[in-house]
Amino acid sequence: MFIIESYLVAVIFCFITMLCWGSWGNTQKMAAGNWRYELFYWDYVIGMLLFALFLAFTMGSIGSEGRPFLQDLAQAEWAGLGSIILGGVIFNASNILLSASVSIAGLAVAFPLGVGIALVLGTIVNYIGAPKGDPLTLFIGVALIVVAIVCNGLASGRVQKEKKEGASKGIWLALLAGTLMAFFYRFVAAAMDLDNFAAPATGKVTPYTAIVIFTVGVLLSNFVFNTLVMRHPFVGEPVSYKQYFAGSFKTHLVGVLGGSIWCLGTAFSYIASGKAGAAISYALGQGAPLIAAIWGVFIWKEFKGGDKKTFALLTAMFVIYIAGLSFIIAAGN
Repeated sequence: MFIIESYLVAVIFCFITMLCWGSWGNTQKMAAGNWRYELFYWDYVIGMLLFALFLAFTMGSIGSEGRPFLQDLAQAEWAGLGSIILGGVIFNASNILLSASVSIAGLAVAFPLGVGIALVLGTIVNYIGAPKGDPLTLFIGVALIVVAIVCNGLASGRVQKEKKEGASKGIWLALLAGTLMAFFYRFVAAAMDLDNFAAPATGKVTPYTAIVIFTVGVLLSNFVFNTLVMRHPFVGEPVSYKQYFAGSFKTHLVGVLGGSIWCLGTAFSYIASGKAGAAISYALGQGAPLIAAIWGVFIWKEFKGGDKKTFALLTAMFVIYIAGLSFIIAAGN
Protein backbone atom coordinates (compact mmCIF):
# COMPACT_ATOMS: atom_id res chain seq x y z
CA MET A 1 0.00 0.00 0.00
CA PHE A 2 1.05 3.61 -0.37
CA ILE A 3 2.81 4.93 2.75
CA ILE A 4 4.20 8.43 3.43
CA GLU A 5 7.89 8.48 4.29
CA SER A 6 8.57 12.19 5.02
CA TYR A 7 7.04 14.96 7.13
CA LEU A 8 6.98 17.33 4.13
CA VAL A 9 4.83 14.92 2.11
CA ALA A 10 2.60 14.46 5.17
CA VAL A 11 2.09 18.25 5.34
CA ILE A 12 1.23 18.33 1.62
CA PHE A 13 -1.35 15.60 2.19
CA CYS A 14 -2.78 17.59 5.10
CA PHE A 15 -3.13 20.64 2.84
CA ILE A 16 -5.01 18.50 0.33
CA THR A 17 -7.22 17.43 3.24
CA MET A 18 -7.81 21.08 4.07
CA LEU A 19 -8.76 21.87 0.47
CA CYS A 20 -11.15 18.90 0.29
CA TRP A 21 -12.78 19.49 3.68
CA GLY A 22 -13.20 23.18 2.89
CA SER A 23 -14.56 22.66 -0.62
CA TRP A 24 -17.08 19.82 -0.47
CA GLY A 25 -19.72 22.26 0.81
CA ASN A 26 -19.75 23.87 -2.63
CA THR A 27 -21.53 20.81 -3.97
CA GLN A 28 -24.28 21.33 -1.41
CA LYS A 29 -24.55 24.96 -2.52
CA MET A 30 -24.69 23.82 -6.16
CA ALA A 31 -27.57 21.45 -5.45
CA ALA A 32 -29.43 23.82 -3.13
CA GLY A 33 -31.53 25.49 -5.84
CA ASN A 34 -34.01 22.63 -6.15
CA TRP A 35 -32.67 19.99 -3.76
CA ARG A 36 -32.98 20.05 0.00
CA TYR A 37 -29.81 19.34 1.97
CA GLU A 38 -31.44 16.32 3.65
CA LEU A 39 -31.79 14.70 0.21
CA PHE A 40 -28.34 15.85 -0.90
CA TYR A 41 -26.87 14.25 2.19
CA TRP A 42 -27.86 10.72 1.13
CA ASP A 43 -25.88 11.04 -2.10
CA TYR A 44 -23.03 12.60 -0.14
CA VAL A 45 -22.80 9.60 2.20
CA ILE A 46 -23.01 7.11 -0.69
CA GLY A 47 -20.20 9.00 -2.43
CA MET A 48 -18.06 8.70 0.70
CA LEU A 49 -18.40 4.91 0.85
CA LEU A 50 -17.84 4.34 -2.88
CA PHE A 51 -14.69 6.47 -2.93
CA ALA A 52 -13.38 4.82 0.26
CA LEU A 53 -13.68 1.41 -1.42
CA PHE A 54 -11.94 2.76 -4.52
CA LEU A 55 -8.99 3.97 -2.43
CA ALA A 56 -8.84 0.70 -0.47
CA PHE A 57 -8.56 -1.45 -3.60
CA THR A 58 -6.03 0.88 -5.29
CA MET A 59 -3.68 2.83 -2.97
CA GLY A 60 -4.50 0.50 -0.09
CA SER A 61 -3.71 -2.73 -1.94
CA ILE A 62 -0.76 -1.99 -4.22
CA GLY A 63 2.97 -2.03 -3.45
CA SER A 64 5.09 -4.24 -1.23
CA GLU A 65 4.76 -2.38 2.07
CA GLY A 66 1.99 -2.89 4.59
CA ARG A 67 -0.96 -5.24 4.52
CA PRO A 68 -3.34 -5.02 1.53
CA PHE A 69 -6.90 -3.98 2.34
CA LEU A 70 -8.67 -7.36 2.47
CA GLN A 71 -5.86 -9.00 4.46
CA ASP A 72 -5.81 -6.08 6.87
CA LEU A 73 -9.58 -6.18 7.32
CA ALA A 74 -9.53 -9.93 8.01
CA GLN A 75 -7.10 -9.61 10.93
CA ALA A 76 -8.65 -6.51 12.52
CA GLU A 77 -9.84 -6.67 16.13
CA TRP A 78 -13.58 -6.26 16.61
CA ALA A 79 -12.98 -3.67 19.32
CA GLY A 80 -10.96 -1.56 16.90
CA LEU A 81 -13.59 -1.85 14.17
CA GLY A 82 -16.24 -0.85 16.71
CA SER A 83 -14.19 2.18 17.70
CA ILE A 84 -13.97 3.29 14.06
CA ILE A 85 -17.71 2.79 13.52
CA LEU A 86 -18.40 4.85 16.64
CA GLY A 87 -16.20 7.57 15.17
CA GLY A 88 -18.31 7.42 12.01
CA VAL A 89 -21.53 7.73 14.00
CA ILE A 90 -20.24 10.75 15.93
CA PHE A 91 -19.00 12.38 12.75
CA ASN A 92 -22.29 11.81 10.96
CA ALA A 93 -24.32 13.43 13.73
CA SER A 94 -22.02 16.45 13.67
CA ASN A 95 -21.85 16.69 9.88
CA ILE A 96 -25.65 16.62 9.48
CA LEU A 97 -25.82 19.55 11.89
CA LEU A 98 -23.06 21.30 9.92
CA SER A 99 -24.90 20.72 6.64
CA ALA A 100 -28.04 22.19 8.20
CA SER A 101 -26.01 25.19 9.29
CA VAL A 102 -24.60 25.65 5.76
CA SER A 103 -28.13 25.60 4.33
CA ILE A 104 -29.24 28.29 6.80
CA ALA A 105 -26.22 30.51 7.48
CA GLY A 106 -23.91 29.82 4.50
CA LEU A 107 -20.42 28.40 4.01
CA ALA A 108 -18.52 31.45 5.26
CA VAL A 109 -20.32 31.29 8.61
CA ALA A 110 -20.94 27.57 9.23
CA PHE A 111 -17.43 26.30 8.50
CA PRO A 112 -15.29 28.83 10.40
CA LEU A 113 -17.53 28.55 13.46
CA GLY A 114 -18.34 24.82 13.38
CA VAL A 115 -15.10 23.38 12.07
CA GLY A 116 -13.07 25.98 13.93
CA ILE A 117 -14.52 24.79 17.22
CA ALA A 118 -13.84 21.20 16.12
CA LEU A 119 -10.21 22.12 15.37
CA VAL A 120 -9.59 23.55 18.82
CA LEU A 121 -11.28 20.82 20.86
CA GLY A 122 -10.22 18.01 18.51
CA THR A 123 -6.54 19.00 18.55
CA ILE A 124 -6.55 18.86 22.35
CA VAL A 125 -8.31 15.48 22.38
CA ASN A 126 -6.01 13.98 19.73
CA TYR A 127 -2.82 15.31 21.34
CA ILE A 128 -3.80 13.78 24.68
CA GLY A 129 -4.53 10.48 22.93
CA ALA A 130 -1.33 10.42 20.82
CA PRO A 131 1.21 13.14 21.79
CA LYS A 132 3.42 14.12 18.86
CA GLY A 133 4.97 17.49 18.04
CA ASP A 134 5.92 20.47 20.21
CA PRO A 135 2.89 21.23 22.43
CA LEU A 136 3.70 24.93 23.01
CA THR A 137 3.98 25.72 19.30
CA LEU A 138 0.97 23.57 18.49
CA PHE A 139 -1.32 25.24 21.00
CA ILE A 140 -0.13 28.76 20.13
CA GLY A 141 -1.40 27.91 16.65
CA VAL A 142 -4.67 26.66 18.11
CA ALA A 143 -5.04 29.85 20.19
CA LEU A 144 -4.64 31.95 17.05
CA ILE A 145 -7.36 29.89 15.39
CA VAL A 146 -9.65 30.75 18.32
CA VAL A 147 -9.04 34.45 17.70
CA ALA A 148 -9.80 33.95 14.00
CA ILE A 149 -13.07 32.20 14.92
CA VAL A 150 -14.05 35.15 17.11
CA CYS A 151 -13.38 37.55 14.21
CA ASN A 152 -15.57 35.47 11.93
CA GLY A 153 -18.31 35.31 14.54
CA LEU A 154 -18.30 39.09 14.94
CA ALA A 155 -18.38 39.59 11.17
CA SER A 156 -21.21 37.12 10.66
CA GLY A 157 -23.14 38.65 13.53
CA ARG A 158 -23.01 42.06 11.83
CA VAL A 159 -24.36 40.62 8.57
CA GLN A 160 -26.91 38.23 10.08
CA LYS A 161 -28.75 41.16 11.70
CA GLU A 162 -29.87 42.13 8.23
CA LYS A 163 -30.38 38.59 6.89
CA LYS A 164 -33.35 36.26 6.94
CA GLU A 165 -35.06 35.35 10.16
CA GLY A 166 -33.73 32.17 11.74
CA ALA A 167 -30.13 32.69 10.63
CA SER A 168 -29.06 32.65 14.29
CA LYS A 169 -30.22 29.00 14.34
CA GLY A 170 -27.54 28.29 11.76
CA ILE A 171 -24.87 29.70 14.07
CA TRP A 172 -26.02 27.57 17.02
CA LEU A 173 -26.13 24.47 14.82
CA ALA A 174 -22.56 25.17 13.69
CA LEU A 175 -21.35 25.46 17.29
CA LEU A 176 -23.05 22.19 18.26
CA ALA A 177 -21.68 20.47 15.15
CA GLY A 178 -18.15 21.62 15.97
CA THR A 179 -18.36 20.35 19.53
CA LEU A 180 -19.41 16.88 18.38
CA MET A 181 -16.95 16.82 15.47
CA ALA A 182 -14.01 17.30 17.83
CA PHE A 183 -14.25 13.72 19.08
CA PHE A 184 -14.67 11.49 16.00
CA TYR A 185 -11.01 11.43 14.88
CA ARG A 186 -9.67 10.04 18.17
CA PHE A 187 -11.86 6.93 17.93
CA VAL A 188 -10.53 6.24 14.43
CA ALA A 189 -6.89 6.93 15.34
CA ALA A 190 -7.15 4.57 18.33
CA ALA A 191 -7.71 1.63 15.97
CA MET A 192 -4.64 2.37 13.82
CA ASP A 193 -0.96 1.74 14.59
CA LEU A 194 0.22 5.34 14.09
CA ASP A 195 3.87 4.39 14.70
CA ASN A 196 4.16 1.81 11.93
CA PHE A 197 1.83 1.70 8.92
CA ALA A 198 4.31 -0.53 7.04
CA ALA A 199 4.00 -3.33 9.63
CA PRO A 200 1.05 -2.49 11.89
CA ALA A 201 0.61 -4.37 15.15
CA THR A 202 -1.68 -7.39 14.96
CA GLY A 203 -5.31 -6.33 15.30
CA LYS A 204 -4.63 -2.71 14.32
CA VAL A 205 -5.70 -1.45 10.89
CA THR A 206 -4.19 0.64 8.12
CA PRO A 207 -5.66 4.04 7.13
CA TYR A 208 -7.32 2.46 4.09
CA THR A 209 -9.25 -0.05 6.15
CA ALA A 210 -10.09 2.67 8.65
CA ILE A 211 -11.69 4.95 6.04
CA VAL A 212 -13.85 2.12 4.66
CA ILE A 213 -15.13 1.04 8.09
CA PHE A 214 -15.61 4.68 9.04
CA THR A 215 -17.84 5.36 6.03
CA VAL A 216 -19.82 2.19 6.78
CA GLY A 217 -20.50 3.65 10.23
CA VAL A 218 -21.62 6.91 8.63
CA LEU A 219 -23.95 5.13 6.22
CA LEU A 220 -25.55 2.91 8.88
CA SER A 221 -26.15 5.82 11.25
CA ASN A 222 -27.58 7.86 8.41
CA PHE A 223 -30.66 5.63 8.33
CA VAL A 224 -31.40 6.94 11.83
CA PHE A 225 -30.06 10.50 11.84
CA ASN A 226 -31.01 11.66 8.37
CA THR A 227 -34.38 9.91 8.40
CA LEU A 228 -35.14 11.80 11.62
CA VAL A 229 -34.07 15.11 10.11
CA MET A 230 -36.08 14.45 6.95
CA ARG A 231 -39.22 13.99 9.04
CA HIS A 232 -38.43 16.82 11.46
CA PRO A 233 -36.27 19.33 9.54
CA PHE A 234 -34.61 22.30 11.21
CA VAL A 235 -36.09 24.58 8.56
CA GLY A 236 -38.90 24.03 6.05
CA GLU A 237 -41.36 21.22 5.42
CA PRO A 238 -40.58 17.49 5.86
CA VAL A 239 -39.17 15.64 2.85
CA SER A 240 -39.68 12.01 1.83
CA TYR A 241 -37.74 9.18 0.25
CA LYS A 242 -40.11 9.45 -2.69
CA GLN A 243 -38.73 12.92 -3.36
CA TYR A 244 -35.19 11.54 -3.14
CA PHE A 245 -35.78 8.87 -5.77
CA ALA A 246 -37.47 11.45 -8.00
CA GLY A 247 -34.21 13.40 -8.27
CA SER A 248 -32.33 13.49 -11.58
CA PHE A 249 -29.10 11.61 -12.21
CA LYS A 250 -27.20 14.90 -12.41
CA THR A 251 -28.56 16.04 -9.07
CA HIS A 252 -27.58 12.76 -7.39
CA LEU A 253 -24.14 12.94 -9.01
CA VAL A 254 -23.44 16.32 -7.39
CA GLY A 255 -23.97 14.79 -3.94
CA VAL A 256 -21.79 11.77 -4.76
CA LEU A 257 -19.06 14.18 -5.90
CA GLY A 258 -19.30 16.04 -2.60
CA GLY A 259 -18.90 12.83 -0.62
CA SER A 260 -15.96 11.74 -2.78
CA ILE A 261 -14.18 15.05 -2.22
CA TRP A 262 -14.66 14.76 1.53
CA CYS A 263 -13.52 11.13 1.56
CA LEU A 264 -10.32 11.92 -0.37
CA GLY A 265 -9.44 14.57 2.19
CA THR A 266 -10.17 12.31 5.15
CA ALA A 267 -8.21 9.38 3.73
CA PHE A 268 -5.21 11.65 3.13
CA SER A 269 -5.48 12.88 6.72
CA TYR A 270 -5.39 9.31 8.05
CA ILE A 271 -2.46 8.46 5.76
CA ALA A 272 -0.54 11.56 6.92
CA SER A 273 -1.17 10.86 10.61
CA GLY A 274 1.50 8.16 10.70
CA LYS A 275 4.26 10.67 9.96
CA ALA A 276 2.77 13.93 11.28
CA GLY A 277 0.86 12.55 14.27
CA ALA A 278 -2.89 12.52 14.83
CA ALA A 279 -3.07 15.98 16.45
CA ILE A 280 -1.12 17.84 13.75
CA SER A 281 -2.75 15.91 10.89
CA TYR A 282 -6.21 16.65 12.29
CA ALA A 283 -5.44 20.30 13.05
CA LEU A 284 -4.02 21.05 9.61
CA GLY A 285 -6.96 19.39 7.87
CA GLN A 286 -9.33 21.42 10.00
CA GLY A 287 -7.86 24.54 8.42
CA ALA A 288 -10.78 23.90 6.06
CA PRO A 289 -12.75 26.91 7.39
CA LEU A 290 -10.20 29.17 5.72
CA ILE A 291 -10.95 27.54 2.36
CA ALA A 292 -14.71 27.51 2.98
CA ALA A 293 -14.64 31.17 3.98
CA ILE A 294 -12.83 32.05 0.74
CA TRP A 295 -15.53 30.23 -1.25
CA GLY A 296 -18.28 31.84 0.78
CA VAL A 297 -16.94 35.39 0.63
CA PHE A 298 -15.60 35.58 -2.92
CA ILE A 299 -17.65 33.04 -4.90
CA TRP A 300 -21.02 32.82 -3.18
CA LYS A 301 -21.00 36.46 -1.98
CA GLU A 302 -22.40 35.50 1.42
CA PHE A 303 -21.21 38.77 3.00
CA LYS A 304 -22.57 40.98 0.25
CA GLY A 305 -23.80 44.25 1.70
CA GLY A 306 -21.45 44.15 4.70
CA ASP A 307 -19.81 47.40 5.84
CA LYS A 308 -16.10 48.24 6.13
CA LYS A 309 -15.86 46.91 9.69
CA THR A 310 -17.33 43.58 8.59
CA PHE A 311 -14.71 43.14 5.89
CA ALA A 312 -11.94 44.32 8.24
CA LEU A 313 -12.96 41.50 10.60
CA LEU A 314 -12.94 39.01 7.71
CA THR A 315 -9.47 40.17 6.66
CA ALA A 316 -8.24 39.74 10.21
CA MET A 317 -9.75 36.25 10.27
CA PHE A 318 -7.86 35.20 7.14
CA VAL A 319 -4.52 36.60 8.35
CA ILE A 320 -4.79 35.15 11.86
CA TYR A 321 -5.98 31.77 10.58
CA ILE A 322 -2.96 31.52 8.27
CA ALA A 323 -0.67 32.45 11.16
CA GLY A 324 -2.27 29.76 13.31
CA LEU A 325 -1.81 27.13 10.62
CA SER A 326 1.85 28.13 10.29
CA PHE A 327 2.43 27.48 13.97
CA ILE A 328 0.69 24.11 13.70
CA ILE A 329 2.99 23.09 10.83
CA ALA A 330 6.07 24.26 12.77
CA ALA A 331 5.01 22.15 15.74
CA GLY A 332 5.90 18.97 13.87
CA ASN A 333 9.41 19.97 12.80
